[in-house]
Amino acid sequence: MSIRRLPPHLVNRIAAGEVVERPASALKELVENSIDAGATRIAVSLGQGGVGRIEVADDGCGMSADDMALALERHCTSKLPDEAIESVMTLGFRGEALPSIASVARVTIESRPAGRDGWSRVVDNGEVLRDGPAAVPPGTRIVVEDLFARVPARRKFLRSPRSEYAACLDMVRRLAMARPDIAFTLEHDGRRVLTVPGGEERPGRVAGLTDRALAENSVAIDWVRDTVSLGGVAGLPTFNRGIADHQYLFVNGRPVRDRLLMGAIRGAYAEMLPRDRHAVVALFLDMPPSEVDVNVHPAKTEVRFRDPALIRGMIVSGLRRALDEAGHRSVQRPPDSALAMWQTENIAPPLAAVPPVDDWTHTAPETRVMERQSLFAPRAGFAAPPPLARAEVAFASPPEVRQYPMGVARGQVAKTYIVAEAEDGLVLVDQHAAHERLVLERMRAALTGGRVASQAMLIPEVVELDEPACDRLEARAEELAEFGLDLERFGPTAMLVRATPALLGQSDPKGLVADLADELAAFDQALSLRERLDHVAATMACHGSVRAGRILSVAEMNALLREMEVTPHSGQCNHGRPTWVKLQHGDIEKLFGRK
Repeated sequence: MSIRRLPPHLVNRIAAGEVVERPASALKELVENSIDAGATRIAVSLGQGGVGRIEVADDGCGMSADDMALALERHCTSKLPDEAIESVMTLGFRGEALPSIASVARVTIESRPAGRDGWSRVVDNGEVLRDGPAAVPPGTRIVVEDLFARVPARRKFLRSPRSEYAACLDMVRRLAMARPDIAFTLEHDGRRVLTVPGGEERPGRVAGLTDRALAENSVAIDWVRDTVSLGGVAGLPTFNRGIADHQYLFVNGRPVRDRLLMGAIRGAYAEMLPRDRHAVVALFLDMPPSEVDVNVHPAKTEVRFRDPALIRGMIVSGLRRALDEAGHRSVQRPPDSALAMWQTENIAPPLAAVPPVDDWTHTAPETRVMERQSLFAPRAGFAAPPPLARAEVAFASPPEVRQYPMGVARGQVAKTYIVAEAEDGLVLVDQHAAHERLVLERMRAALTGGRVASQAMLIPEVVELDEPACDRLEARAEELAEFGLDLERFGPTAMLVRATPALLGQSDPKGLVADLADELAAFDQALSLRERLDHVAATMACHGSVRAGRILSVAEMNALLREMEVTPHSGQCNHGRPTWVKLQHGDIEKLFGRK
């Protein structure tokens, strides 16, 4: 078959296949054109998820009749003043969006520049139906109807209207997040679903478009290195989601989905999130146009960096620095379902009246304790279970709660949870999860200074494992020695433990070595050295932490609370679960019907 030139209508449909994959793709191109036109208000209206109708109206600079005719021709654009495509600063610049959309749908364009006459043109699948003057306000209004109606092979691959609407909504959110100075509205089938005002600050716009709770459970990012700046907001590790759809990335104001950036976010949150959870972040990278290539994908959703290592390192460092400064913060609002499970019924007859406090002031502390016990003893005929909580009798005045963000320990529940009183509420701490994080941060701090101190075992411990597990441990013996774990091969299927990290105290060497072997088997090949060391440290910290079921003294509880207040990331354990929660005074008052 000889080579032939394709007809223009077929060329446009091929271009449409590259640029217009679904309604959200067409909507993205139209909204980006409105942003590039200098609009301060953009109104979007959808019908049937965008398959039936897409309307975008703005108050931008508008187009004259001649500009409108050129805009519907391929490779015509006003966004490249010269041939330096590597210096493009606008969102759209290929000049293919409008002609591509008009080749597979019915498109109506109405536009008027300020101080000039308006013009309108209607194009139906590449054929001009009407072209003439129109009485319209300044700006541009574009209506796309019956997308892919005459291309059944493309239309049958579209998803349900509900799924297409969800994709359109996500696209508008991302573009609105990139430009907090512009007001956006979105309607679907006549119902207003999104309204954001213009002139907002970036953190407020991000929280308004994702989750209002993000404003109170996030940290600000502000990091500059050379000519690259990184800004945005990052959710606390305990403020996470089950999917990665709540991660928003922008390069020079352009929403992108880049594997390098997503991988950098995972690296920054390593050992702070469960493996099936994802951080909530919105990151804005700004750099000279010469440092990034935005012309590598027809839809402009992917970019290529001149120095990928610099960008990845900057994201990891910026996020970790901000999370370090967050200290012991954690998501503290208990879910309504948890509050609803508190019982508020009367389960016992009322107790006798308690004597006035003055009757106690001149008695010895030991006598007071006995009197209190007798006063609150069960009545005759009423069998009450023994209390599960415990606390030591305090003869000295307790410290002021206002001095400490984590409060002052008042007792221990179920030998697992520390109960503390803070100035603004009641704090519950998971002693194992909290101590696990503290041990991990101690080990990291010790590694920064060189290596973790080790404690020699009086009698070396022999740990039986399979041969591949021993091979993996032997290959990483030098790295493990940095953590204070001294291992030696002891035959084909055994390892000899001569010393363990001093930070772990009386840990179980067999369980520790077995877990380390499993960790190396799962992650040894996929992770960098730094990430492998973090996994090793996390595994060791889990074995060296205070276990649930251990009774702590009040002094030990307060010591743990004080260390949590000065330790970074202590708001979540090494697996991403919260280490403490707080019941605000308002929540407690609701439980007792006071509010």
